[in-house]
Amino acid sequence: MLAERRLNSILAKVNRQGSVSVGELTEALEVSEATIRRDLAYLADRGLVNKVHGGATARTDQFGAGEKAVAEKRILWAAEKEAIGQWAAGLVESSDFVFIDAGTTTMRLVEALGPTKASFVTSGVAHASLLIKKGLRAYILGGLLKGGTEAVVGVAALAALERYNFTKAFLGANGVSLKEGLTTPDMEEAAIKGQVVEKAQAAYALVDHSKFGLVSAVSFAPLAKVTLVTDRRPEDAYSLAAKSLSIVMEADN
Repeated sequence: MLAERRLNSILAKVNRQGSVSVGELTEALEVSEATIRRDLAYLADRGLVNKVHGGATARTDQFGAGEKAVAEKRILWAAEKEAIGQWAAGLVESSDFVFIDAGTTTMRLVEALGPTKASFVTSGVAHASLLIKKGLRAYILGGLLKGGTEAVVGVAALAALERYNFTKAFLGANGVSLKEGLTTPDMEEAAIKGQVVEKAQAAYALVDHSKFGLVSAVSFAPLAKVTLVTDRRPEDAYSLAAKSLSIVMEADN
């Protein structure tokens, strides 16, 4: 089993059961105990599970203040992010003026886009590059380029957003909480995301199921203002709190 698939399987099992043992994972995944212990250490170092003696337990409603680098975030939930991105790309119509947030899941949306007369604004440098390679009309916000997430932020970017009125906006988030809404670790990125939600006729949060119950440092939008697009149905309270909810992989879970 590939490392990425094994890590995803471990996370899914921990989140589903609440706790797992090394022996249980060794038997289920048919790998050595040493491999499982390394995997659990990897996931624990990234705040995705609690490593305990003999296994791991799930983390729920945990607070995360840090931001993982783009290359690191690409590792986990790749299939889920691809499905979310493909579904979101299907919403784009030729008459749309679309904002696409920086992030790994929104990049899957860009990858899934076909030929269209829609216009795009993005805060992601890599996103802008791929959009123009596809021959699509793309604008990038001006401002400070943030390392790690490769997102454009700052006063200049906020000022540029004032001129725009989006028909649709697609955003990423580090956490989805019933109480705190959509959250992200960075204050400047939160300012961009929050303003985009206000400037869009329809805002979509593209979030895989691992984001639910997580809270990062800064809230940027209440759930009532966005449509949550995810791969697995969360608890019913999220459906009631969000503007709407779309599940793109439920039949596979």
